[in-house]
Amino acid sequence: MEIPPRYRAVGFDMDGTLLDTDVDYAKMANLVFDEMIAMGVPEGAVDRTGGAKFNIDAGVEWMRANGMGHMVYEIRGRVAKAARDVEMENVAAAKPVPGALGLLKSLRDAGYKVGVLTRGCREYAELALRNAGVDGCLDALVARDDYPEEEAKPSPVAMRHLARFLGVEATEVFFVGDHSFDYRCAADAGSGFVGVLTGSFDETDWERLGVEYVGSVAEIRPPR
Repeated sequence: MEIPPRYRAVGFDMDGTLLDTDVDYAKMANLVFDEMIAMGVPEGAVDRTGGAKFNIDAGVEWMRANGMGHMVYEIRGRVAKAARDVEMENVAAAKPVPGALGLLKSLRDAGYKVGVLTRGCREYAELALRNAGVDGCLDALVARDDYPEEEAKPSPVAMRHLARFLGVEATEVFFVGDHSFDYRCAADAGSGFVGVLTGSFDETDWERLGVEYVGSVAEIRPPR
Protein backbone atom coordinates (compact mmCIF):
# COMPACT_ATOMS: atom_id res chain seq x y z
CA MET A 1 0.00 0.00 0.00
CA GLU A 2 1.06 3.59 -0.59
CA ILE A 3 1.18 6.01 2.31
CA PRO A 4 -1.46 8.71 1.70
CA PRO A 5 0.34 11.87 0.58
CA ARG A 6 -1.13 14.09 3.31
CA TYR A 7 1.23 12.60 5.93
CA ARG A 8 4.67 14.05 6.66
CA ALA A 9 5.96 11.43 9.13
CA VAL A 10 5.68 7.68 9.67
CA GLY A 11 5.64 6.06 13.09
CA PHE A 12 6.04 2.40 13.97
CA ASP A 13 5.24 0.17 16.88
CA MET A 14 8.39 -1.83 17.60
CA ASP A 15 7.80 -5.45 18.70
CA GLY A 16 5.90 -7.44 16.10
CA THR A 17 5.75 -4.52 13.67
CA LEU A 18 9.19 -3.14 12.88
CA LEU A 19 11.18 -5.80 14.73
CA ASP A 20 10.92 -9.54 15.19
CA THR A 21 11.66 -9.97 18.89
CA ASP A 22 11.47 -12.77 21.42
CA VAL A 23 9.76 -11.26 24.46
CA ASP A 24 7.79 -13.71 26.60
CA TYR A 25 4.70 -11.54 26.97
CA ALA A 26 2.70 -14.22 28.78
CA LYS A 27 5.42 -14.46 31.42
CA MET A 28 5.64 -10.68 31.62
CA ALA A 29 1.90 -10.23 32.08
CA ASN A 30 1.70 -12.88 34.78
CA LEU A 31 4.67 -11.40 36.69
CA VAL A 32 3.14 -7.94 36.47
CA PHE A 33 -0.29 -9.02 37.64
CA ASP A 34 1.16 -11.21 40.38
CA GLU A 35 2.98 -8.12 41.68
CA MET A 36 -0.33 -6.28 41.85
CA ILE A 37 -2.08 -9.14 43.62
CA ALA A 38 0.79 -9.39 46.12
CA MET A 39 0.13 -5.75 47.04
CA GLY A 40 -3.53 -6.42 47.73
CA VAL A 41 -5.32 -6.04 44.40
CA PRO A 42 -7.89 -8.88 44.10
CA GLU A 43 -7.62 -11.23 41.14
CA GLY A 44 -11.02 -10.09 39.90
CA ALA A 45 -9.78 -6.50 39.53
CA VAL A 46 -6.87 -7.50 37.29
CA ASP A 47 -7.44 -7.34 33.53
CA ARG A 48 -5.63 -10.27 31.93
CA THR A 49 -7.41 -9.88 28.58
CA GLY A 50 -4.79 -7.69 26.95
CA GLY A 51 -2.76 -10.64 25.73
CA ALA A 52 0.63 -9.64 24.42
CA LYS A 53 0.11 -5.99 25.32
CA PHE A 54 -0.87 -6.12 28.99
CA ASN A 55 -2.62 -3.18 30.62
CA ILE A 56 -2.41 -2.39 34.33
CA ASP A 57 -5.08 0.32 34.30
CA ALA A 58 -7.85 -1.82 35.80
CA GLY A 59 -5.70 -2.77 38.79
CA VAL A 60 -4.54 0.79 39.33
CA GLU A 61 -8.11 2.08 39.25
CA TRP A 62 -9.11 -0.51 41.87
CA MET A 63 -6.27 0.66 44.11
CA ARG A 64 -7.35 4.29 43.80
CA ALA A 65 -10.99 3.41 44.51
CA ASN A 66 -10.11 1.31 47.57
CA GLY A 67 -7.88 3.58 49.59
CA MET A 68 -4.60 2.41 48.08
CA GLY A 69 -3.96 5.37 45.82
CA HIS A 70 -0.82 6.23 47.81
CA MET A 71 0.65 2.89 46.69
CA VAL A 72 0.19 3.46 42.94
CA TYR A 73 3.70 4.91 42.54
CA GLU A 74 5.20 1.86 44.24
CA ILE A 75 3.24 -0.63 42.14
CA ARG A 76 4.17 1.18 38.95
CA GLY A 77 7.83 0.88 39.92
CA ARG A 78 7.52 -2.83 40.71
CA VAL A 79 5.58 -3.45 37.50
CA ALA A 80 8.15 -1.56 35.44
CA LYS A 81 11.02 -3.61 36.89
CA ALA A 82 9.24 -6.91 36.26
CA ALA A 83 8.46 -5.91 32.67
CA ARG A 84 12.00 -4.66 32.04
CA ASP A 85 13.57 -7.87 33.32
CA VAL A 86 11.50 -10.01 30.93
CA GLU A 87 12.10 -7.66 27.99
CA MET A 88 15.86 -7.85 28.46
CA GLU A 89 16.05 -11.66 28.61
CA ASN A 90 16.24 -12.20 24.84
CA VAL A 91 16.99 -8.70 23.54
CA ALA A 92 20.01 -10.02 21.62
CA ALA A 93 17.60 -11.93 19.35
CA ALA A 94 15.98 -8.76 17.99
CA LYS A 95 16.07 -8.47 14.21
CA PRO A 96 14.21 -6.37 11.64
CA VAL A 97 11.04 -7.75 10.12
CA PRO A 98 11.84 -8.66 6.47
CA GLY A 99 11.56 -5.52 4.38
CA ALA A 100 11.83 -3.14 7.36
CA LEU A 101 15.28 -1.79 6.55
CA GLY A 102 14.35 -1.17 2.92
CA LEU A 103 11.19 0.65 3.94
CA LEU A 104 13.00 2.85 6.44
CA LYS A 105 15.59 3.81 3.83
CA SER A 106 12.94 4.60 1.23
CA LEU A 107 11.00 6.73 3.72
CA ARG A 108 14.07 8.73 4.68
CA ASP A 109 15.02 9.14 1.01
CA ALA A 110 11.51 10.43 0.32
CA GLY A 111 11.85 13.08 3.02
CA TYR A 112 9.68 11.53 5.75
CA LYS A 113 10.52 11.81 9.42
CA VAL A 114 10.49 8.34 10.96
CA GLY A 115 10.01 7.28 14.57
CA VAL A 116 9.15 4.43 16.92
CA LEU A 117 6.49 4.51 19.64
CA THR A 118 6.70 1.48 21.91
CA ARG A 119 5.35 0.13 25.19
CA GLY A 120 8.79 -1.34 25.78
CA CYS A 121 11.06 0.40 28.27
CA ARG A 122 13.74 2.72 26.85
CA GLU A 123 16.67 0.54 27.89
CA TYR A 124 15.19 -2.44 26.09
CA ALA A 125 13.99 -0.44 23.06
CA GLU A 126 17.34 1.24 22.44
CA LEU A 127 19.22 -2.05 22.68
CA ALA A 128 16.72 -3.98 20.54
CA LEU A 129 16.82 -1.33 17.81
CA ARG A 130 20.62 -1.27 17.94
CA ASN A 131 20.89 -5.07 17.79
CA ALA A 132 18.51 -5.10 14.82
CA GLY A 133 20.59 -2.46 13.03
CA VAL A 134 17.75 0.02 12.54
CA ASP A 135 18.56 2.64 15.19
CA GLY A 136 20.43 4.79 12.68
CA CYS A 137 17.34 4.96 10.46
CA LEU A 138 15.15 6.71 13.02
CA ASP A 139 14.54 10.33 13.94
CA ALA A 140 12.80 9.69 17.27
CA LEU A 141 11.97 7.04 19.86
CA VAL A 142 9.29 7.29 22.54
CA ALA A 143 9.33 4.45 25.08
CA ARG A 144 7.01 3.32 27.89
CA ASP A 145 8.99 4.89 30.70
CA ASP A 146 9.78 8.23 29.05
CA TYR A 147 6.56 9.66 30.50
CA PRO A 148 4.04 8.65 33.19
CA GLU A 149 2.33 5.31 32.59
CA GLU A 150 -1.00 6.98 31.85
CA GLU A 151 0.62 8.67 28.84
CA ALA A 152 1.82 5.40 27.27
CA LYS A 153 -0.04 3.67 24.45
CA PRO A 154 -2.98 3.40 24.01
CA SER A 155 -3.25 6.99 25.25
CA PRO A 156 -3.24 9.48 22.36
CA VAL A 157 -0.83 11.55 24.43
CA ALA A 158 1.88 9.05 23.46
CA MET A 159 1.32 9.82 19.78
CA ARG A 160 1.48 13.54 20.47
CA HIS A 161 4.83 13.06 22.18
CA LEU A 162 6.14 11.19 19.12
CA ALA A 163 4.78 13.82 16.75
CA ARG A 164 6.47 16.60 18.71
CA PHE A 165 9.86 14.88 18.45
CA LEU A 166 9.29 14.39 14.72
CA GLY A 167 8.46 18.07 14.26
CA VAL A 168 4.92 17.51 12.99
CA GLU A 169 1.35 17.46 14.27
CA ALA A 170 -0.17 14.14 15.35
CA THR A 171 -2.58 14.43 12.41
CA GLU A 172 0.42 14.37 10.08
CA VAL A 173 1.71 11.01 11.37
CA PHE A 174 0.91 7.73 9.62
CA PHE A 175 1.28 4.96 12.20
CA VAL A 176 1.89 1.23 11.70
CA GLY A 177 1.13 -1.30 14.44
CA ASP A 178 0.19 -4.86 15.30
CA HIS A 179 -2.38 -4.42 18.10
CA SER A 180 -5.55 -2.53 18.98
CA PHE A 181 -3.51 -0.43 21.44
CA ASP A 182 -1.63 0.95 18.42
CA TYR A 183 -4.83 1.63 16.52
CA ARG A 184 -6.57 3.30 19.46
CA CYS A 185 -3.55 5.49 20.13
CA ALA A 186 -3.38 6.61 16.50
CA ALA A 187 -7.12 7.04 15.96
CA ASP A 188 -7.67 9.03 19.16
CA ALA A 189 -4.79 11.35 18.23
CA GLY A 190 -6.13 11.87 14.69
CA SER A 191 -3.21 10.01 13.09
CA GLY A 192 -3.44 7.66 10.13
CA PHE A 193 -3.09 3.94 10.73
CA VAL A 194 -2.53 0.57 9.10
CA GLY A 195 -2.24 -2.76 10.88
CA VAL A 196 0.20 -5.58 10.17
CA LEU A 197 -0.04 -9.36 10.59
CA THR A 198 3.50 -9.96 11.87
CA GLY A 199 2.63 -9.49 15.54
CA SER A 200 -0.33 -9.87 17.88
CA PHE A 201 -3.32 -9.46 15.56
CA ASP A 202 -4.48 -11.60 12.66
CA GLU A 203 -6.92 -10.88 9.83
CA THR A 204 -9.97 -11.62 11.97
CA ASP A 205 -8.84 -9.22 14.70
CA TRP A 206 -8.34 -6.32 12.29
CA GLU A 207 -11.54 -7.05 10.38
CA ARG A 208 -13.50 -7.08 13.63
CA LEU A 209 -12.22 -3.55 14.28
CA GLY A 210 -12.85 -2.49 10.67
CA VAL A 211 -9.20 -1.50 10.32
CA GLU A 212 -7.13 -1.64 7.12
CA TYR A 213 -4.17 -4.00 7.32
CA VAL A 214 -1.28 -5.40 5.29
CA GLY A 215 0.81 -8.52 5.71
CA SER A 216 3.90 -6.68 6.92
CA VAL A 217 5.83 -3.44 6.67
CA ALA A 218 7.35 -4.80 3.45
CA GLU A 219 4.05 -3.97 1.70
CA ILE A 220 4.18 -0.26 2.64
CA ARG A 221 5.82 2.34 0.39
CA PRO A 222 5.96 6.10 -0.03
CA PRO A 223 3.69 7.60 -2.68
CA ARG A 224 5.18 7.68 -6.16
